[in-house]
Amino acid sequence: MTNRLDQETSAYLLQHQENPVDWWPWSDEAFDEARRRDVPVFLSIGYSACHWCHVMAHESFEDDAPAAYLNEHYVSIKVDREERPDVDAIYMDATIAMTGHGGWPMSVFLDLEARPFYAGTYFPPEPRH
Repeated sequence: MTNRLDQETSAYLLQHQENPVDWWPWSDEAFDEARRRDVPVFLSIGYSACHWCHVMAHESFEDDAPAAYLNEHYVSIKVDREERPDVDAIYMDATIAMTGHGGWPMSVFLDLEARPFYAGTYFPPEPRH
């Protein structure tokens, strides 16, 4: 099963085309879908050489249970920071403002107007404290 990333040119996005998460590329259509469904957006920003991006992908985005939760409750957008440094910069500033630090993978929850309301970096599938 492929998602909406299968037509992208970014190597990083293509690495996620077979995830059970119904990923959308950054686009007006993704936000239109979120408004149509009246759900927030989960934005995941990373890049191909990012170790923790691959860890989070394996632990969460390739797993059916977290993917089903994301698919039901969010429109999920995947961004390659090397392809969209403009999007990366905006949400990195927001992540740092909210948490005091930034990094990748960057995980940002957005309202229907693309305004962040929660942000972080790597989120493990289970608390590790």
